[in-house]
Amino acid sequence: MGFTDRARRLSSRWRLRQRPLLAVSATVVLLYAILAATAPLLQQWGWLRDPTEFLPHPIHQAPNADYWWGTTRQGYDVLSRTLYGARTALQVVLAGTSFGFGFGVPLGLLSGYWGGGFDRATVFVMDAIYTLPGLLLAIAIAFVLGPGIVTAGVAVALAYGPLYFRVVRSQTASVKARGYVEAAIAAGAPTAQILRRHIFPNILSSLPVLVALNAADAISIAASLGFLGLGLPPEIPEWGQDLRVALDSFAAGSGIWWTAAFPGLAIALLVTALSFLGESFGE
Repeated sequence: MGFTDRARRLSSRWRLRQRPLLAVSATVVLLYAILAATAPLLQQWGWLRDPTEFLPHPIHQAPNADYWWGTTRQGYDVLSRTLYGARTALQVVLAGTSFGFGFGVPLGLLSGYWGGGFDRATVFVMDAIYTLPGLLLAIAIAFVLGPGIVTAGVAVALAYGPLYFRVVRSQTASVKARGYVEAAIAAGAPTAQILRRHIFPNILSSLPVLVALNAADAISIAASLGFLGLGLPPEIPEWGQDLRVALDSFAAGSGIWWTAAFPGLAIALLVTALSFLGESFGE
């Protein structure tokens, strides 16, 4: 058995080992999406409380038969806040990935295809944005635009759009040098047709990895903004904001752990699942 055959067998075994990780990660993300989509129905059917409702007396109740995940010092139900927080988090993910994909990919295609002065100018701008820490950029945008899901989405998009641009630009320049693309250019095919039919389909394989990692970063950035008090309005359930409020419950010896534990676990589990999903796509 030659070296090539051994390499192929090792590669095949690695892919088989990656499949359980891909399946588990995809299942976790799908579960979050289902909970986010069905939270209003669960509330309507009486299985979930209103996350913005001030409960009359059970302040700082530990998890029990009536309040499975306990209550906060404001009298909110932690289970309701956490499940509705998944809904908010996925809205931020959709906004952030859509905005980042929407301006990073087209600019990368045009820059890699046209080259020249347009390429140099866009590379300069994107590199300047890319050097800024994502969270600091998000904080600056939140100060300018104010709190909201769109603001969080724009912050995530500007933090991650340059990475879409860099990957797509590099691959576009590589695909442009192939014979069938040069033949299409020589035949006088329009630029839009060449990009749509010949180049974009050949760079799609790398984009799922970026989208999954972008989604994981979107959760982290949105939670960080909420924790700093720069995220969504207080009436909207959001994990980072709930963690910030939970800090007041960590008095010495209070033993109040549930107000921070469940939102924190929700963030950690979803970010980990999305990160592993991106790594699995990259194999």
